[in-house]
Amino acid sequence: MVEIGLVTLLLFAVLLLGSVWVGLSLFGVGYILLSVYKPNIPLEAFAGKLMWQAGTAQELLALPLFILMSDILVSARLGRSLFSGLAPWVSRLPGGLVHVNVAGSTLFAAVSGSSAATTAIVGRVTLPELQAHGYDRRLSIGSLAGAGTLGFLIPPSIIMIIYGVVSEQSILRLFIAGIVPGLLLACLYSLYIAAAHTVSGGRATAERYSWAERWRGLFEITPMVALIAGIMGALYFGLASPTELASVGVLGAIILSALRRELTFSNLVAAGNSAVRTSAMMGLILIGAALLNSALGFLGLPRAIAGWIAALDLAPFALITILLLFYVLIGMFLDGTSIIVMTLPITLPLVTSAGFDPIWFGIFVVVAVEISQITPPVGFNLFVIQAQTGETIGKLVRAVAPFFLILVAFALLLAIFPEIVLWLPGKME
Repeated sequence: MVEIGLVTLLLFAVLLLGSVWVGLSLFGVGYILLSVYKPNIPLEAFAGKLMWQAGTAQELLALPLFILMSDILVSARLGRSLFSGLAPWVSRLPGGLVHVNVAGSTLFAAVSGSSAATTAIVGRVTLPELQAHGYDRRLSIGSLAGAGTLGFLIPPSIIMIIYGVVSEQSILRLFIAGIVPGLLLACLYSLYIAAAHTVSGGRATAERYSWAERWRGLFEITPMVALIAGIMGALYFGLASPTELASVGVLGAIILSALRRELTFSNLVAAGNSAVRTSAMMGLILIGAALLNSALGFLGLPRAIAGWIAALDLAPFALITILLLFYVLIGMFLDGTSIIVMTLPITLPLVTSAGFDPIWFGIFVVVAVEISQITPPVGFNLFVIQAQTGETIGKLVRAVAPFFLILVAFALLLAIFPEIVLWLPGKME
């Protein structure tokens, strides 16, 4: 088994270093392993059937629709509305307008499902505004990178759909389970911003808003809040399946874009093209991972690793701590989708045998994937912000370090108090 594990890692490293796409790398490693260690299997027929099953799962229908909804909203240029709508309400808080990064990311996360899209759309407006008002640049950048990760945790989340499909868990329950942790994490970010701004004695240009400006700002974000309320309400009361909800979300995004007078044929084409590229990339990863995971299952590697870890007789919390460290390390080199589809066949049986709920573990893994978004060298939120600011990765890492620690502490908090995750889904029963 040690030999198979080393061969798997070596093959995957060689393919990735050779700039082969992640999805094709996964497929290639699986194909080679089966060819070498299971030569009697009719490989072409087996791989074809497996890829067809992985690519046509009913639950996957929601994935391209939620991606399309996100891209339509991005094309509607919501960033300006988020800033002008939220700024009058947070300006008097300690930390002032920096809180717009958190509040704006929370709102956009609830309609996008994407961490990188949330970071890009919010940061495009807030970073120049915060710099113009004299706010601490490190705090502004760090809070944006941290808050941008909420795109994975607050439903509808693309990563949760991937987890639900791979683990065969209810996507609807995963969505509901992410609401309370997502809002709690947003509050922790805001508390840190207030504390950091107060301790540093930060001085920024004071902005005073009249009540008329506050109500005008509220009116500006009302259509987006209505879309969020509709999605959340339908989720909680079970009025629609995730696929039906995604379809309605696309319609809502089109209506919202029309209300903002951004609904043009060119915008719809651009949104469609972007959604097709993203969906195809994720589909390729899922198909490649299906073959690799099947190959590893045939060879008994997940069972051997699980047995080795079980033999250590770790306490449940120690197991979760080790898994968190493991996810942080691999998150430095892989994207969230790849992390989930590659590791879940090994880690999910471990945590369920230790007594953890698979829905809870889904949210835990999502938080771990959030951490990967802000850790170099493959931290997508860092890349988005670097493109917007021109700062070096070193400066970005220093800025985001406090929010990295908040995420790690939050993941451990979920392990200590799993009811943070399970309380709301339990109310649906």
